[in-house]
Amino acid sequence: MRYTRIIVAVALVGSLAGCLQNDAERGVAGAAAGAVIADATGNSAVTGAIIGAGAGVFCDDAGICN
Repeated sequence: MRYTRIIVAVALVGSLAGCLQNDAERGVAGAAAGAVIADATGNSAVTGAIIGAGAGVFCDDAGICN
């Protein structure tokens, strides 16, 4: 069941990745994905959301998002 949640979360966030235009949108999507994945793996959802939000906001600065 845990892996199903992770796969669904990654698929949903991946499908939205092309639609995100600014840092705020990417940050919200990253926070949601981080929380879901952390919760599914038995970790802190809050910590996952913080890490995911940071990754979403700074992915374009790192050259990962275009």
